[in-house]
Amino acid sequence: MSQPEISTAKQPTTHHTNFCFPVRELESERVKLTPFIPDLHADLYFQGSAAYPDLYDFIPWETFTDASDFVKKVIDSRVRPDGVALYAVIDKTRTSPSPSSSANFAGIIGYMNTSPANLSTEIGYALILPPFQRTHVTTNAIGLLLQYALDLPPHGLGLRRVQWMANSRNTKSIGAVQKLGFKLEAILRWDRIFVGSKASVTNGVKEREGDPCPGTIGTDSVLLALCWDDWESERVRVLQAMDRRS
Repeated sequence: MSQPEISTAKQPTTHHTNFCFPVRELESERVKLTPFIPDLHADLYFQGSAAYPDLYDFIPWETFTDASDFVKKVIDSRVRPDGVALYAVIDKTRTSPSPSSSANFAGIIGYMNTSPANLSTEIGYALILPPFQRTHVTTNAIGLLLQYALDLPPHGLGLRRVQWMANSRNTKSIGAVQKLGFKLEAILRWDRIFVGSKASVTNGVKEREGDPCPGTIGTDSVLLALCWDDWESERVRVLQAMDRRS
């Protein structure tokens, strides 16, 4: 069973983040997570996602007009102000002429809502491109983030809690992280408002008369978590899942 490695190599000077912990490259035998740099990765994300509007079925995003639209609406408006550590997901098993190309760029994932005071974080922005779904990519990407977050220093951050939130209708997302040891903690009713008509995410309850946001969709969220004491028993199983070939 291979041991994922955490690179301490100096990151490109064009990489800027407000994240509260060091942002390092994380790497397993088959997947690398490298800090998302708009000049290197934004166009790869746009080109890889443009044909798949259903990628946003369960999140309040729409398709983007071009790479600069993605940078404006996601990187500049959400990632940087909120201190998100966003990673580009690279599939090392795909032959590529460069470290990051359309052949091996598999999507994005990151840490959000991170609290150094409470030693907690949330894995979010998990958007794996359809050609890389149902492969080793998602398991390895989440596993690398779990290892860095929950392992003790100097190899990890020594956090106590990693959480995952998903729309209650997104059973694929919920099932995927439960297989890695995340435990269901709560159903947050009426947790989010979606503007638009994404029927796939609605909680199915009609809005009340006089609602301040008429015509919007109410959604429920599922909250799951994997904590340090879970990790002590689940770590080996997660690494085995990352190594699995079928």
